[in-house]
Amino acid sequence: MYPYFDHYRQNQKLISDITKAINGEYTATKCYARLAAMAPNEVQKQRINEILKDEKRHLQQISQIYSALTGNQPKLEMTEECARTYVEGLEASFNDEQVTTDFYHEIADEAADPVIKEVFRRAAYDEQNHAVWFLYFYGKEK
Repeated sequence: MYPYFDHYRQNQKLISDITKAINGEYTATKCYARLAAMAPNEVQKQRINEILKDEKRHLQQISQIYSALTGNQPKLEMTEECARTYVEGLEASFNDEQVTTDFYHEIADEAADPVIKEVFRRAAYDEQNHAVWFLYFYGKEK
């Protein structure tokens, strides 16, 4: 009946999802920096720092999308506290990456814009790869 309102609702959902993604990426950058500092060896530390680099790139790309859609810079907020121990951090990171993979696939599937689709599709693949590394390290440390 009112196609403008449908478009508006879809756009508001997209902006809400992107805001959630930004805050998730921001939280990941903070927690993964702490996790890397707790790593028991150089191999794990280096890999976590590579994952951290990916998360910073995701944060930058998703923030650019937010700014293009809203005309504003996002307000970065931590969405959860970082784990206190290395093993807890690995488990939390694995779980977060798995959930984020699904969330990013949903955003990519629902987005009409091909650039947004591609950014979230690629980020979802990265998140899945990160989950595998966190699970591997968790298995070694447990």
